[in-house]
Amino acid sequence: MATETTAPGDIFPKMTVGVMGSAGGHLPPEICTMVYTLGQAIAEKGCVLITGACPGYPQEAVKGAKSKGGVVVGVSPALNMEGHILKYNSPTKGYDAIIYTGSGLMGREVENIRSCDVVVFVGGRSGTLGEFAIAYDEAKVIGVLEGTGGITSHLKPIIEMIDKETGGIVCYDSDPLHLLETLERSYMELIFPKYLKAMEGHDPDGAPDD
Repeated sequence: MATETTAPGDIFPKMTVGVMGSAGGHLPPEICTMVYTLGQAIAEKGCVLITGACPGYPQEAVKGAKSKGGVVVGVSPALNMEGHILKYNSPTKGYDAIIYTGSGLMGREVENIRSCDVVVFVGGRSGTLGEFAIAYDEAKVIGVLEGTGGITSHLKPIIEMIDKETGGIVCYDSDPLHLLETLERSYMELIFPKYLKAMEGHDPDGAPDD
């Protein structure tokens, strides 16, 4: 049964869930199916899916989310749609909005990760490792979809090697549905209360400049 993640009184945006991972290389169909299922679950919970507007596993999540009527936002490395298509050969189907950073593949990773309340990593190569480093260093709620190979198979020893307490929360699961449930619970219990505290005495419509 679908559940919807909403903030009290709808004074906050819906929870955003990033899906980051391999945009190319060998993409086993069974892992594509896992990510598609993850995208469906994100939509069914009423969350907004965020990706790097790239092909591969992130686009499988987009397909899954749209199959359930979900909202999808892409964070493109390009300056505009023309560059998105011609320079980066990136997908356009399934997105409700694409944010154009003009920062290139590596440069856009900061905007990509910071736009997410929680981030799920699937497989991945060097770009995914960069995104993980940002998410971990900036204390994000992170999900690792186990059994998907690539960078995700090496994150535990990488975290041990980093030996740095950042406040990042890293959850591991081979079941995309269980993983999403864990991430949602962690976010609502550990992160969201800080936002509620910040809202005390604040007008949700904002305050006009003097």
